[in-house]
Amino acid sequence: MEIIHLDTIDSTNRYCELLDLDQVEEFTIVYADEQTAGKGQQSHVWESQTGKNLTLSLILHPTFIQIPDQYQLHKALSLAVVDLLKALGISNLHIKWPNDIYVADKKICGILVANKLSKNILQSSICGIGLNVNQTEFPAWVPNPISISQITHQEYDLPLLLSQLAQCLMSRYQMLKRGELQHIDRDYMDCLMNLGVEKKYLYQSETILATITGINRYGHLLLKTSKQEEISCQMGEISLIS
Repeated sequence: MEIIHLDTIDSTNRYCELLDLDQVEEFTIVYADEQTAGKGQQSHVWESQTGKNLTLSLILHPTFIQIPDQYQLHKALSLAVVDLLKALGISNLHIKWPNDIYVADKKICGILVANKLSKNILQSSICGIGLNVNQTEFPAWVPNPISISQITHQEYDLPLLLSQLAQCLMSRYQMLKRGELQHIDRDYMDCLMNLGVEKKYLYQSETILATITGINRYGHLLLKTSKQEEISCQMGEISLIS
């Protein structure tokens, strides 16, 4: 495992994109004290106060994962963050599909995965993780944020916490390598936010009532509407209203 520490960078994911990933040691972690243009899902910006949080990218070579099963990597990464937070004594944890981590109804972590595909396998993956740690004040435009420090009323040594997170990531990644997919699937479903709960969503420009029933092989969200219609949604096709 190699750890590259940067003082300031526009985005750790963009930094990794400029590397020759085939020559980079697997499980290399790039983390920065400050990201000036942190990347979130669907071109969103990840806001992070300088020196207060963990903003990092993890480089993997998951060639053992076939392309149709690439969402298994998202599951493992999300569960690794959940494992870390549980070890810190935090409860009421949820994974909001596709891979944001929430404490109750507040977001504590975002994950962004960019895969490079070759033939029928994942040649490499850049896994961006933004975890709110010591930040206690957030801009008004950030929706429902929370940090570890706000929950536990403690301040954390970021390099030490990074080491703990790396161990959690390695543990879940090794589970993937061993083919323990049922274990990962079970743990993920146990954490899936709003599973089995009827909620209001925006879908195809219409407001619907629907209940999450699961996740399919391809990482699509499965729901049953109040009219008993079954729908399958990719990222960006549906959004929670309430």
